Amino acid sequence: MITHVVLFKLKNPSDSKKVADMLRALKKTVPVIRSLEAGEDILRAQRSYDLALTVKFDSLEDLEKYQVHPEHKLVADYIAGVRESVITVDYES
Repeated sequence: MITHVVLFKLKNPSDSKKVADMLRALKKTVPVIRSLEAGEDILRAQRSYDLALTVKFDSLEDLEKYQVHPEHKLVADYIAGVRESVITVDYES
C-alpha cells in the first residue's frame, strides 16, 4: 500500500472547507483511491498548515494514475490558485 500525504497552507484559510470538500469528492470520481481523508486544522497555530490530505493506494502505479486523472488535475489546478504553499510525502505503508 502507498500513502500520499499533502499539507496545504492557503492564502485565505477560510477557503479550507471548500478545498476539503473538493478533495473529498475525488473519492467518488477517481477509482484507484483506496481511502481518502481531508481535514481542516483545528489548532490554527502559527506553524500549522490549514488543511491535510491523506490518500491510500494499492500501488505506486495507482498513485501515478491518480496524479494524471482529469478530476484530480481539475482540483489541483484550483488549489494552485488559492494555496500559499504545499508540502507532500509518499511512503509505503
